[in-house]
Amino acid sequence: MRWKSTALALTFAAALAGCNDTLDSFDPASVSNKVEHPLPSKILAEMKAKGMDRNSPIAIRILKEEGVLEIWKAKTNGRFDKIKEYEICAWSGRLGPKVKEGDRQAPEGFYPLSPHHLNPNSKYYLAINTGYPNRFDQANGRNGTNLMIHGACSSSGCYSMTDAQILEIYAFARDAFKGGQQTIQLQAFPFRMTAENMARHRHSSHYPFWEMLKVGYDNFEVTKRPPEVAFCDRKYVFNQKPADGSPLNAAAACPPMSTPPALQAALASYNSAYSKDYAKALKKFDGKIWYDPTEAERKALVANQRKSHDLAYAPTGSALKAGKLLKIEDVANQSRPDATAAIERLAVQQSGAQAAPATAGAQTTAAAPAAPPTAAPAPTVAANAPAVSAGQAAAVPVPQPNPLAAPAPVQAAETKKKPFWKIWQSQ
Repeated sequence: MRWKSTALALTFAAALAGCNDTLDSFDPASVSNKVEHPLPSKILAEMKAKGMDRNSPIAIRILKEEGVLEIWKAKTNGRFDKIKEYEICAWSGRLGPKVKEGDRQAPEGFYPLSPHHLNPNSKYYLAINTGYPNRFDQANGRNGTNLMIHGACSSSGCYSMTDAQILEIYAFARDAFKGGQQTIQLQAFPFRMTAENMARHRHSSHYPFWEMLKVGYDNFEVTKRPPEVAFCDRKYVFNQKPADGSPLNAAAACPPMSTPPALQAALASYNSAYSKDYAKALKKFDGKIWYDPTEAERKALVANQRKSHDLAYAPTGSALKAGKLLKIEDVANQSRPDATAAIERLAVQQSGAQAAPATAGAQTTAAAPAAPPTAAPAPTVAANAPAVSAGQAAAVPVPQPNPLAAPAPVQAAETKKKPFWKIWQSQ
């Protein structure tokens, strides 16, 4: 029977086009030891080709709207590269962070996972606890329990995969911990935080929170290394060090902090390019608003996938396919909650009642709505951040997040020179 088990494992490893395909190609009963089941030889070969050790560190990145879970793995040069991408079978709620127990929202944010977050005895085949709530969530009064990445394709606040997928994801984490990794960084985002996606979602009440997460997203994009995450003033702080070396307190004000100068320059280059792309995206979405679909609307798109499965199997479908761009004037009188909230926010913006820019160290409530920007916001740098000196290397990123900062000016002149952040990324 061993040959049959091996054949099935290789089959499901190649079948990742969608929830049905993956689930139908895999029989959980064929795996004798799910906790120690090895990764397929095809993945191991890809690791070797990319310069990755089997037990090197990993990072997990979730993109809600795209419905994707990515596994990133460290290469021998210390940079991370994507080794696998899985289609999420089910996630509940809508875009936006989890706030309280029972709201059916799946978490968004940065969460450190340790070996004790692995659950080999889950009733959903295998599970990895997301670590929600973290210190940011707790400092902002958010709560919830048992938020998992698990199998069975059924979610109530979790990210649910098929059994075949979670078997591989669990193996990636297990091998990384065996290699000595102490914590795996889980990055859960509402969507890929590109200029176009940020502009498309600029009317959302979650926008200030997403801008804060985007700072960490940008650091990873630039450096291809998981950012160091800390908390103060009820905010995320990415790769900043207190000047006096004192520990940060999530509920206390942020002390003076410093940022690595070379990375500061790399992010400035990255944000310069982002500002131009954001300005173009604003023109594309001028007068339009994105309608974020409900879970029921997403499920309606994939209702036929439930046929021949048990009742617990509940794929939720794509938020991109179920959502839509609407003209603002067409939704002004509609009763959709998201559309109504967006119109109210637009009215505030047009009346000139803009929120005052936050300053470094000022207390900010992440979930509070703010008027959408008209251009990409400039990164905020700690007041005592050193100037960039030639030849000085940086170990970690990043400017301090500031959702309400004034927009960065858009440079008219295009340059054909390779952006500094891409040079950084290729190192």
